Amino acid sequence: MGKKSKRRPVSDEEAEESVAESNKDENQVELENGDSEKKKKKKKKKLKLGENIQENDKPVIPTVSIAVAGSIIDNAQSLELATRLAGQIARAATIFRIDEVVVFDNKSSPVDESRTISVDSSDDNESGAAFLLRILRYLETPQYLRKSLFPKQNNLRFVGMLPPLDAPHHLRKHEWAPYREGVTLKERDPDSNGTLVDVGLSKPVVIDQVMEPNIRVTVAMGTNRLLDQGIKHQVVSSSKPREEFGTYWGYRVRYAPNISSVMKGCPYKGGYDHLIGTSEHGRVVNSSQLTIPTFKHLLIAFGGLAGLEESIEEDDSLKRKDVQVVFDSYLNTCPHQGSRTIRTEEAILISLQYFQEPITRALQKPEERT
Repeated sequence: MGKKSKRRPVSDEEAEESVAESNKDENQVELENGDSEKKKKKKKKKLKLGENIQENDKPVIPTVSIAVAGSIIDNAQSLELATRLAGQIARAATIFRIDEVVVFDNKSSPVDESRTISVDSSDDNESGAAFLLRILRYLETPQYLRKSLFPKQNNLRFVGMLPPLDAPHHLRKHEWAPYREGVTLKERDPDSNGTLVDVGLSKPVVIDQVMEPNIRVTVAMGTNRLLDQGIKHQVVSSSKPREEFGTYWGYRVRYAPNISSVMKGCPYKGGYDHLIGTSEHGRVVNSSQLTIPTFKHLLIAFGGLAGLEESIEEDDSLKRKDVQVVFDSYLNTCPHQGSRTIRTEEAILISLQYFQEPITRALQKPEERT
């Protein structure tokens, strides 16, 4: 594979601190987005980090999550190649409408997620998992919000070379849509008690609540396209566009210290109800013959250089368990390969295409199945 990466190996403590700070920001955004819809009707209980994000009165929308080993970044021979690798994963997740990307390490025991120690802003020595989290979040963010949400960082210097995700929520300035992503501004609206939000249009809009600056929110734009009339807009959950129109609205990103924490830290009510592991040692089934049961939240896991077997072996919670026990299905999605190895970023593209037909069948109503 050539010479090893010049990225300095970091200790477990440094890696945990880097990821903890990244997770803190992500969780803050998610809670802000989901806490405004029913604010006027009744006082909502304050969510704690790690609590389920779904509400009981909302219809359950099936989700597909992927789990990716952060160690794949450590094998990259340069920062540019590491950035390109992360970009491929982001593109694959967007193309196949993935709802959640979980980046996991191979730590023996879970990290104390309450730790939120700041890291050096230069971020030159962050772990592979932290780097992958950073790039995935950066690319998922609409271009007009990146300058506000991501300060200038050395590890982002090659992201300009990556192809854009061009997801539905990455709207151009001239485009109008029922919802837009925005970032709260420090300036206040002089004519009201609301907060100004930059949503990528010629002028900021006003929302009907007071919020801290530099928080990413999803804003309901309504049908009035005139920005000079002082209309107050509403902040809604980031899942609202999909719930109302079926519009894919990007993926969320989460960190897990090990493979068991991927499952235990599921943010959806009831957890993942079907787990799929991928490996060259898995069972070979044609895509057209694969049956995935009807699910609410599906997880597909991809291992690092040594596969999911090593991740399970390193995990104290799973060390004595067979891989066939950990996952409901353990599959080889690319049998008869011509290369000795399939890189993880390649396996993700191959596998997500392989699962398209089985997932579609699993989500069909009984009367629609042939």
